[in-house]
Amino acid sequence: MAERLTRLDASFLYLEEPGTPMHVGGVLILERPPGGLEALAALVQARLPLVPRYRQRVAEVPGHLADPVWVDDPDFELDYHLRRSGLPRPGTESQLLDLVSRLTSRPLDRRRPLWEAYLVEGLSGDRVAVVTKTHPALVDGLSALDIGQVLLDVDPDAPIPAAEEWRPRRPPSGAALLWDALDEYVRRPSAVVDTLRGAVTDVRSTTARVTGVAGGLLRTARTTLMAAPHSPLNATVSRQRRIAVARAQLDDLKTIRKAHGGTVNDVLLTVVTGALREWLLSRGEPVVAGTSVRALVPVSMQDEDAAPGNRVSSYLVDLPVGEPNPRVRLTRLSYAMRGIALHGQSVGADSLIALTGFAPSTLHALGARAARGLSRRLFNLVVTNVPGPQLPLYAAGSRMLEVFPVVPLARGQGLSIGMTSYDGCVYFGFNADRDGVGDVDVLADLVEQEVGQLVETAG
Repeated sequence: MAERLTRLDASFLYLEEPGTPMHVGGVLILERPPGGLEALAALVQARLPLVPRYRQRVAEVPGHLADPVWVDDPDFELDYHLRRSGLPRPGTESQLLDLVSRLTSRPLDRRRPLWEAYLVEGLSGDRVAVVTKTHPALVDGLSALDIGQVLLDVDPDAPIPAAEEWRPRRPPSGAALLWDALDEYVRRPSAVVDTLRGAVTDVRSTTARVTGVAGGLLRTARTTLMAAPHSPLNATVSRQRRIAVARAQLDDLKTIRKAHGGTVNDVLLTVVTGALREWLLSRGEPVVAGTSVRALVPVSMQDEDAAPGNRVSSYLVDLPVGEPNPRVRLTRLSYAMRGIALHGQSVGADSLIALTGFAPSTLHALGARAARGLSRRLFNLVVTNVPGPQLPLYAAGSRMLEVFPVVPLARGQGLSIGMTSYDGCVYFGFNADRDGVGDVDVLADLVEQEVGQLVETAG
């Protein structure tokens, strides 16, 4: 019997819309490997047995009488999923981000395994880039790995295993899938009710059915009874994206925290808040003392005594963009984050799980899932923060220099911000609707300026 998608994994597919593809992305910048792109391609091929789901596709049950199942793709071609691209000279960061923007705009093909990776050469400074796209349904929490995780090693001389021969199992026929569904109904009658609920096409009904973060948000909404503030960040979203990036030194953020209190995450939210304030002003938007922007903020909570993996809580936070003083903004946000935690308003803490090691795309994707169908009503944007290792990682002997997350947009949501820390830096990835937030590069520049101003206030 083929393995059926879990209710959570199936919800990722149910909630996706043509104009808002749900894949999470990543941009890894590496030194050029000694063996070139061929060495990276060989590493992917050798490590694929560690992620068997990456050679499986989703098969629908006839009549949608049950959730889909995972089946081996008999026509799997690594060259289709692992593609090569090159930048024209001089290979600037702007040229790379233009490419990433085009790749992010394209949905994944559901007839094939739900992932793609692009090996990009021609980046200035003798560097290469790996651009990944992974559907959240492919990475199922504690037990799965993502393609970025299996590529990276702590040891630059880690051996590359020999590629194994793979023989796909024959996919079940439609009749076999239907028979398995009927057999499951006989053994578990409650599955009929679950499937009928899952077949509802209305996004709001589907979201209400999904357990975890989305359900938690609905419960939180009943207690707050407040819609998100009006913002240019919420509008009809086009099918085109613009990607921007920013950087901050982790030592600078710790200096700010030490001088003014709070946590590093509070400092990051303050930086984002200040940048959003200046961005709104640059667009001529009215910003007064009480103006705020509401963010959904999944926060990783590492427990020293916990089993491998991170515990994560999510919060609805009003970012005080109307406050002109950065020190006051930090104080207000630190107080708000403490208050939300103390009063038990965290949302779906057990539903957002980061994997052991370095696999931030999973957490960024799970955080973004909470936004599906809700952003216009409850919040204006999603801000995800995923701590990573503070030591260098390598792929095929090539050191990873930087890593930028790309968090998908929800319906009616013009901007998402992902942050990932790695080897002494925090890397910001901005995914924006090209029509509504086409000047997202301005916002990225303002983030770096805001960090500098806060460092100055720290003396």
